[in-house]
Amino acid sequence: MFVLVNLKTYPCDPIEVAEAVRDVDDRTDARLAVAPQAAHLERVAETGVETWVQHVDPIDHGSNTGHTLAESVADAGADGTLINHSEQRLKLADIDGSVRAAGRAGLETVVCANNPAQIGAAAALGPDAVAVEPPELIGTGTPVSQADPDVVEDAVDAAENVDDDVAVLCGAGISTGDDVVAAGDLGAEGVLLASGVAKADDPTAALEDLVEPL
Repeated sequence: MFVLVNLKTYPCDPIEVAEAVRDVDDRTDARLAVAPQAAHLERVAETGVETWVQHVDPIDHGSNTGHTLAESVADAGADGTLINHSEQRLKLADIDGSVRAAGRAGLETVVCANNPAQIGAAAALGPDAVAVEPPELIGTGTPVSQADPDVVEDAVDAAENVDDDVAVLCGAGISTGDDVVAAGDLGAEGVLLASGVAKADDPTAALEDLVEPL
């Protein structure tokens, strides 16, 4: 299972969380990574943890003030990028452009989507993975695998019907090891989570709880 911890703009110590992710990753068969804010990217990557950026724009080198260039974050140490998170929505053409920009820079890609229909559309753009995240469950502590397991199973089917090489991840409300196991039982190959680790008093303990059943 792939466990990707999104730090969003939470007031956590990104280095503390990154080191926790790195250390727990060394002790488990699961694959762990962290997505800090872009301003913290290079410092986080220097810890040796697998580092993702939260977004890249569908741009190339040029006059793009205020945008995030895929090559720049790759140079700063990013291994992959989220695209189209529910808090950073893009039009379909821009999702396509961001996936292509990330591929050009050698970044792995996870495209987020709200529901199975959108998952199918996202899978057609050729990312490495898609993640189903009903926005109403994000940050609630209620995982989609519990609230509406059909959404996960239908998302897996939707992606397989388009391109069975595209992995499906599960997000929204993931906070415990049981949530991770449930996502896997429904066909997901990984999970996205944020507050369950980023807001934890002890990020290492939170991560160990997540991976312990795996």
